[in-house]
Amino acid sequence: MKVAVVTGAAQGVGLATSELLADSGYHVVMTDVQPLDDQLANLRSGGRQLSAISGDISDSGFVSELASKVQRDNGGADTLVNNAGISLICPAEETSIDQWQQVISINLTAPFLLCQAFGKQMLDRGSGSIVNVASIAGLHGVIHRTAYNASKHGLIGLTRTLAAEWGGRGVRVNAVCPGWIKTEMDARDMGSGAYSDDDIINRVPQARFARPQEVARAIAFLAESDGFINGVSLPVDGGWTGDASWDALRIKTRRPATSDENKL
Repeated sequence: MKVAVVTGAAQGVGLATSELLADSGYHVVMTDVQPLDDQLANLRSGGRQLSAISGDISDSGFVSELASKVQRDNGGADTLVNNAGISLICPAEETSIDQWQQVISINLTAPFLLCQAFGKQMLDRGSGSIVNVASIAGLHGVIHRTAYNASKHGLIGLTRTLAAEWGGRGVRVNAVCPGWIKTEMDARDMGSGAYSDDDIINRVPQARFARPQEVARAIAFLAESDGFINGVSLPVDGGWTGDASWDALRIKTRRPATSDENKL
């Protein structure tokens, strides 16, 4: 049985990805700084093969422990999904060094540590796939998100470099770049008053937020161990990064939303 490690698995995209990969025949090792008992019990109830370990992925000691446990219990990882991350909405001139370092530590340093630890297992075996969850904020600038944008730009750079370095040794490294998703992170960010539903809906050509399951499907696609896609940063954004129109024109030319779309 193939083994996948998914970080940030307690909610949102990480939880949806864990479920989808388990449905696809993986034994999924879920990890998060939050407890995972309830999520694990719910997913196992469908006969899926999963295990979990909670801890701080920005702690190199925990990452080493996690990699050793997966090696010992499961024979190593075939797939690593670096999904865990945090956001920060703050003007650049007001961002403290502690805030900056926390975002970089979790969003960029932790994925590097995980790629290094699990990449060694994959390189020893001569096969494997890593999918880093970046963001459209790693492809463009977004106001008041200096630390977050820098971390996601860095994650895309890490993806491309490891793809070049490890591709010839059997390990592929790719990234997905989601737009705005209806998750717990979005609820917290929107609660700060930084933006509204309409701000996102009016900007996205498909006129809605992404669903966690849609991002999970892109991750699963890139995770296929025998694929030939390597070093790609795939937008999953409803056309956001491909549209240079202005809001009034975009809204004028779209069809009315269906009743199902209005429920999102």
